Amino acid sequence: MTTLVCTSASKAAGPAAQTLPYPSFSSYVRARQPVLLRTARSLTGNPSDAEDLLQTALTKTYVAWERIEDHRALDGYVRRALLNTRTSQWRKRKVDEFACDELPEPDPVPGGDDPAEQQALRDAMWRAIMRLPARQRAMVVLRYYEDLSEVQTAEVLGVSVGTVKSAVSRALGKLREDAELGLVRS
Repeated sequence: MTTLVCTSASKAAGPAAQTLPYPSFSSYVRARQPVLLRTARSLTGNPSDAEDLLQTALTKTYVAWERIEDHRALDGYVRRALLNTRTSQWRKRKVDEFACDELPEPDPVPGGDDPAEQQALRDAMWRAIMRLPARQRAMVVLRYYEDLSEVQTAEVLGVSVGTVKSAVSRALGKLREDAELGLVRS
């Protein structure tokens, strides 16, 4: 489709006659902030740092707003400002490391800090709990995973406090004797 444009009339009308996708900086920011914030988050990994990074990049864009000729390319301009600002921040970062004779980290506790071992123990525990009778399983979950008192557990299940005490005691005994848990703990 061809559109006829009278060049002398469009020059006389000036910039107000142009239809820009973002006639003002504030309308651009309102329209594109969520997308630009996602880009900033991908650069920083921290929501607070991403907001600061985006604010700095938008400040740079605002300063250059009148110099930007093609407002259809604003996203690219702001993304480049985000990347350049993040790179500058990264280069200026202060490193708080220094050489010392002793390592500041404590000695690792055998089997205590390994996430894989902790996950294996949790998995084995849940499998052992699932092998308990339904009533004992419910009481153990309410007492130790939901952190309810014996009285609260009794109220939830509609039984006496003594029943909760004896059933939990029997369930803990079965868990102590569970062969799979014994293998994981040792």
